[in-house]
Amino acid sequence: MSLLVVGMSHRTAPIALLEQVALSPEGALELAAAAHRREDVAEAIVVATCNRTEVYVDAHTFHGGLAQVGESLAEVTGVPLDTLTDHLYVHYEDRAVSHLFSLACGLESMAVGESQVLGQLRESLASAQQQAHVGPSLNPLFQHALRVGKRAHTDTAIDEVSRSLVQLGLDRARTVLPDPRQARTVLVGAGAMSGLAAATLARVGVTDLTVVNRTRERAERLAATHGGRAAGWEHLAELVGAADLVLTCTGSVGHVLRAEQLAPSRAGRSQPLAVIDLALPRDVADDVAALPGVHVWGLSDLTGQPDGAGPAVPDAAAAPTPTDSRQVLQQVQDLVTGEVAAYLTERRAQQVGPTVAALRARAADVVDAEVERLAQRLPELPQREQQEVRRTVQRVVDKLLHTPTVRVKQLVSDDRGDYADALRQLFDLDSRETATVSTPPRLVPPRGEESA
Repeated sequence: MSLLVVGMSHRTAPIALLEQVALSPEGALELAAAAHRREDVAEAIVVATCNRTEVYVDAHTFHGGLAQVGESLAEVTGVPLDTLTDHLYVHYEDRAVSHLFSLACGLESMAVGESQVLGQLRESLASAQQQAHVGPSLNPLFQHALRVGKRAHTDTAIDEVSRSLVQLGLDRARTVLPDPRQARTVLVGAGAMSGLAAATLARVGVTDLTVVNRTRERAERLAATHGGRAAGWEHLAELVGAADLVLTCTGSVGHVLRAEQLAPSRAGRSQPLAVIDLALPRDVADDVAALPGVHVWGLSDLTGQPDGAGPAVPDAAAAPTPTDSRQVLQQVQDLVTGEVAAYLTERRAQQVGPTVAALRARAADVVDAEVERLAQRLPELPQREQQEVRRTVQRVVDKLLHTPTVRVKQLVSDDRGDYADALRQLFDLDSRETATVSTPPRLVPPRGEESA
């Protein structure tokens, strides 16, 4: 089996392409199901955020899994595989584990150290569990990744290093607004990113906040948490047109703010309007920026990522930072390195376990066969003596197997050789014997999924 991750993020693809492959929660489910149905894929999890789409699989073969995940991506996103290929990254085995752990710690994020990704990973795992797309490979891997991410935020000062995209947007807004704290502010959306935005606005001192969302109840909950007020979706254009500052991050497919909607409410207004579009795909149409006094900043403006084809965003962890920030980032990287080593050691120990179990089962069969042969040759031997002979033979076998089985478990942390395979070769163990104690049945998706 091969652990494999195939993905695309803000580091490898332009914003315009990321918009094309951005997936709704339903789309992520569809992609996971499409990958899981493939012949070479045993388990699958899709991580789809505003700036990345990744597919994690446990594949029977590397090349087969890679090809089939690529086909699934093209099928579900509608983007030709030839277009995707130049911007996809592939991580395999140890590097796949390291990538996931780094992602959980926020080292792969646009805003280094942000903790929102932890919730996104947790939701991805929960979704895959509900759909029976994960098992003994990906389930413990993601559980471990979540623990690593939590450690990064509790054991290091990574939270103090990160500057959220919201904060970056507010920095831009200050170029046109005298004091964002006094701005009439509208927050469009009430999801996880909106929650982060509302918390950031409250922290910097924004007091006039209106939350607009298609589901009024969610808007009311978010507004109440941060001292704002809620409004219905039908008032969106009116509220945005009268605002000084707008942050939008709905996760909708398609624009929610267009010039034709805002033009009536902006008519006759001279005060500037700062719009921070944190969504991918973008919530704000290009023509909005053409309205008088309206200034729009999207993710490409906040991160330096081009909208069209061009170089990937530089590694955020390598960007110039104060000395103390670099030290914190190094602490987190060291944490990831240690956790990757611990995870791989544990996994190798688990992988050698079935071989050891098969070896001991083979030994037990040999003992049974020899004792049975003895009983046939010496039928007059009393039962008590037969049992003593069995115990004696078993003790001899156990002592002979003790050193190699203990030693192989000690050596699993050494990745210079496949010691489990050496055991199978030395003792002529049939691979099918090992499979009976190591391979669970292929996961079957819930009824109806295959036709979804």
